[in-house]
Amino acid sequence: VVYQPWCIQYPQLEPAQTYELKSGLIHLLPKFHGLAREDPHKHLKEFHVGILEDYIKMKAFPFSLDGAAKDWLYRQPILFNT
Repeated sequence: VVYQPWCIQYPQLEPAQTYELKSGLIHLLPKFHGLAREDPHKHLKEFHVGILEDYIKMKAFPFSLDGAAKDWLYRQPILFNT
C-alpha cells in the first residue's frame, strides 16, 4: 500500500502513460525535515533540479520529506494551496 497525501491532486494521465517510482530514485531525493536550521527554498531548488517530469515530481515529493515536514504535509486539508 502506498500512502499519498490527500492535499496533492495528481493530473490525469493518458491511458498509455504509466510511471513507476523506483526505490533507487526515492533514495536519491534530497531530504527536508522541517528543522529550523534547514532552508526550505534550497530543498525545493535541489528537488526541482533532480526531477524533470511534473507528474513524477508530484508523486516523489512526499518521499523527500521526513519528520515534522512530512507530518505537516499529511495534516493539510484536501486540495490545500500554499
